Amino acid sequence: MSFEGLSINFATVRQGGSFGEIVDACLRNGITAISPWREHVQGVGLAEAARIVRDNGLRVTGHCRGGFFPAADEAGRKAAIADNHRAIDEAAALGAACLVMVVGGLPKGSRDLPAARQMVADGLAEILPYAQKAGVKIAIEPLHPSYAADRACVNMLEQALDLCDMLGADVGVAIDVYHVWWDPKLAGQIERAGRNGQIFAHHICDWLVPTVDPLNDRGMMGDGVIDLLAFRRMIEAAGFHGPQEVEIFSHRWGALPVDEVLATVKERYLACCQPGGGDDAA
Repeated sequence: MSFEGLSINFATVRQGGSFGEIVDACLRNGITAISPWREHVQGVGLAEAARIVRDNGLRVTGHCRGGFFPAADEAGRKAAIADNHRAIDEAAALGAACLVMVVGGLPKGSRDLPAARQMVADGLAEILPYAQKAGVKIAIEPLHPSYAADRACVNMLEQALDLCDMLGADVGVAIDVYHVWWDPKLAGQIERAGRNGQIFAHHICDWLVPTVDPLNDRGMMGDGVIDLLAFRRMIEAAGFHGPQEVEIFSHRWGALPVDEVLATVKERYLACCQPGGGDDAA
């Protein structure tokens, strides 16, 4: 059975240990595409992480994460730019398809959401030349509105694409079903992104009912209410045929052995996430 269309975001199996240990678990399960987080890379060192990727012929579908541009003062904004430069360097060394941007929310003590969004636009514009020189594509990830204050003030795919259009080449979007499945403009905006070649990544999980924690209660595919097959059909119709990257922040799944989690991921990927197979053929 081929799992070339499946990528594992390290958030899904963060209980698996170090960068190398998580890679070993993926390889045991026939998975050769990954999306690491910076702390895992930094834990073993960038040179060692890049060696592991290279020696195992891994595909890096994304690197998590850059962003968090808004800050209360100029020193904070400059520190964010410097940190994003480091993230770009990491993505380049790993050969990542993109650097995923969680753009940041309100600065401490602020209630000015438009100002925060302007800081995001300014920050992205400032780091873009550095990313282009390094050959790294920037993927803006719109997050669910519940994160607007603390994690990301870009909350709709339309907002993210407006930024892409403003910034130009080498800036696109990471479309995570968890964050945008509810958007009534979704179909038209996915079509827009595809028309302009701006879909750089596709993240999957599920939305549970009820959801008791918007950060750490994401569902395994098939356990919630998102029509994953319909979503993937839209993504593919828009021209994106890259891997589906499983990113599940979950106390429940995070408490289970990594191989058990990956076995379930593979089962649900085959059953719930591929147009033309599983439930779609029933």
